[in-house]
Amino acid sequence: MRNVVVTGAGTGIGRATARRLHGGGAHVTLIGRRPGPLHDLAGELGDRAVAVPVDLTDPEAVGRAVLPDVVDVLVNNAGGNTDLSGGGPGDDLAGVARSWRANLDANLLSAVLATTAVRDRLRPGGTVVNVGSIAADKGAGSYGAAKAALACWTVDLAGQLGPADVTVNTLAPGYVAGTEFFGDHLDDDRRAALVAAAATRRASLPDDVAAAAEFLASPGARQITGQVLAVNGGEHRRR
Repeated sequence: MRNVVVTGAGTGIGRATARRLHGGGAHVTLIGRRPGPLHDLAGELGDRAVAVPVDLTDPEAVGRAVLPDVVDVLVNNAGGNTDLSGGGPGDDLAGVARSWRANLDANLLSAVLATTAVRDRLRPGGTVVNVGSIAADKGAGSYGAAKAALACWTVDLAGQLGPADVTVNTLAPGYVAGTEFFGDHLDDDRRAALVAAAATRRASLPDDVAAAAEFLASPGARQITGQVLAVNGGEHRRR
């Protein structure tokens, strides 16, 4: 049985990924800041699922977290645009510093700390999947910069873990409906514009991203590492 750790597992993409990998027979450790959604999902999944509430930006808390002795798949999904929930950076230097640090902590440091915590537990044949964003290519202030840094770190980490037969990749979703990402900051016009920007003319769903994570964690993806896989319906196209 594979041991899977999913961060940001309580809602949205993380929840869909945990469900999908659990459905494939894995034991899933659900990590996130809010105990309620994690315990709800663990109760829904039943056997082979355990909730571990922890703030992944706190090194001491991560160090105390009860994690599997061996890990086959780590999905670093925790994060989000903290400017949307925190009101943005404001005009003063202190506010700008707080805003940038918040997004870097939530989207980059959380993945670095989670990965460091399980690095020595990753089995040969294992996989690390980081959930980035289209914002790394299109730009979105400190959030986009943090996701770009995550993609860059993916390249470095793939080189480090490759000799141990562990792959590392990043998924870059575009607009994903059915998540808490935008909170109440997305009006009908903006939503319509995001859908129209996709070549598929539809919003992605959490399970679209979860399916891509499942593929990267599958035996068929063992020679894919150090890559960014766009899951955005063609909103941002590349060669």
